[in-house]
Amino acid sequence: MPQQTTEIRTASFADLNARTFHDLLKLRIDVFVVEQHCPYPELDGRDVEPGTRHLWLTDGGAPLAYLRILADPDGTARIGRVVVAPTARGGGHAGRLMTAALEVLGNRPCVLEAQSHLVAFYARHGFAVSGPEYVEDGIPHTPMRRDPIDA
Repeated sequence: MPQQTTEIRTASFADLNARTFHDLLKLRIDVFVVEQHCPYPELDGRDVEPGTRHLWLTDGGAPLAYLRILADPDGTARIGRVVVAPTARGGGHAGRLMTAALEVLGNRPCVLEAQSHLVAFYARHGFAVSGPEYVEDGIPHTPMRRDPIDA
């Protein structure tokens, strides 16, 4: 099997070209809307906000994994839309992407809404459960938070 040469990319919406944004949206829709059967408005307007950062892992072209970082009004960062292509799962790509996202964020407080079966994954990245489980689009979710580390 040929070895993959993956790289992590980061961009604001203004720095994304149309093809890249298309490919990132296609990955998100293929997994969240089609695979997970969640008909929801994927284009929520937040991708284009000046404070949003898009991070993705690529292997020569098509994205293997993706997440976005939103800037909430109170200064808290919000990680969301964490996704790995079905053909790339099990390769540690989500972990690499989370590590890169946390490097981008530095010591800022950060929240996310984890699919509940992934709570342990996010806990390994310093997140703790911050509220009760709830169901969204038929999938159990758990709010989680990562607070700044005291120096």
